[in-house]
Amino acid sequence: MGIDLPLIWAIIIFFGVMMYVVMDGFDLGIGILYPLVPDRQDRDVMMNTVAPVWDGNETWLVLGGAGLLAAFPLAYSIMLSALYLPLIFMLLGLIFRGVAFEFRFKALDRERHIWDKAFIGGSITAAFFQGVSLGSYLRGIPVEHHTYAGGPMDWFAPFPLMTGVGVVIAYALLGSTWLILKTDGELQRKMIRLTRPLTWLLLAAIAVVSIWTPLADSHIAQRWFSLPNLFWFAPVPLLLGLTVVGLLRSLSGSPHAAPFLCTLAVIFLGYTGFAISIWPNIIPPRISIWAASSPPQSQGFALVGTLLIVPMILGYTAWSYYVFRGKVKHDDHYH
Repeated sequence: MGIDLPLIWAIIIFFGVMMYVVMDGFDLGIGILYPLVPDRQDRDVMMNTVAPVWDGNETWLVLGGAGLLAAFPLAYSIMLSALYLPLIFMLLGLIFRGVAFEFRFKALDRERHIWDKAFIGGSITAAFFQGVSLGSYLRGIPVEHHTYAGGPMDWFAPFPLMTGVGVVIAYALLGSTWLILKTDGELQRKMIRLTRPLTWLLLAAIAVVSIWTPLADSHIAQRWFSLPNLFWFAPVPLLLGLTVVGLLRSLSGSPHAAPFLCTLAVIFLGYTGFAISIWPNIIPPRISIWAASSPPQSQGFALVGTLLIVPMILGYTAWSYYVFRGKVKHDDHYH
């Protein structure tokens, strides 16, 4: 029995995208929460919690995109054709967010509000259009003769817009629980108060998307409620409910890492439900990972480099978070 290279690559891309959602999600969430924290010193602390690591987090987005091009070029061409505009808007948001990171600390006091607005707008835009892309992808991409058969504005529909809002809420929750982990004092208490309503909002968004998805796509409904997939999917809602209860309970007393870890578990369970919904397709509803894969020689060649580089990325990521561990104080500065 040979090695199933498309399956290996699907796992790598799944892992890379999940790492991006987790690691860039909380710093986008900080930008989303900025309007709720008007105090300048608190905003400085919020940004300082991610300033040393935010740019490295986006490595995983590059890995996911490059892996998709190398291993599944057909899927890459179709997805970029279908999602060209939302992905462009997402990248513009990331650019504004990145520029604001650097310029805000060097700006004069009378100019700082400009970069605060750029940070807020870039974070919300990037998060929203990531969700729009996810919703457009999940509801299916029309394909004829291995090319995209839809229009440039197909993504502008109620379901993708709803998933866009859901991702903004999810990233805001990641941001608030990250700040509970990394700050103390009044700012931490404010984040604890914000986390409770954000948790309920995210749970409501997940419920709406979970009900809407099988109603909108008969292929997904069949996949969810047929055997043996039902056995794989059934534990997800139960685990999600238990994790949300754990998250709300962890906010009592003097919370530290537990709310953030519970939020990561919620995001992972939602991501797992998404993977179950489309498996084994890489372009819903009909193109599988095997139909869209590049030649085995290409996948094997790229896999060698990937298996070398991924441990290096994991290593320097872990090291950077270890070096910058601990609480961030008001007198800490980013240079």
